[in-house]
Amino acid sequence: MPLYERVKFSTKLQRGNRIQVSKYVRWRYKLETSQTLQVTVSAVGVFCSSQVFLARMGKDGRITIPKLNLNLLQDRKADLTGYAMAVTLEPF
Repeated sequence: MPLYERVKFSTKLQRGNRIQVSKYVRWRYKLETSQTLQVTVSAVGVFCSSQVFLARMGKDGRITIPKLNLNLLQDRKADLTGYAMAVTLEPF
């Protein structure tokens, strides 16, 4: 059963421009790796706008942020790895 509603959560930006969707969120909303999601990310505590893109979740529960979106999100920061990110997942 794919995702039918909006899901919001916070996570850290990992190495390789990836964010981890927790097991609880995947289990609670029955997320599937085959479903295309509209992902909105914004860095918490950094003055910047949010970025929206389409993505699929990998088998390990990670979503990769495209480099262009990450560069627009960084806004004078050299590297956002380890920063808290506010993430919203929506069905596409």
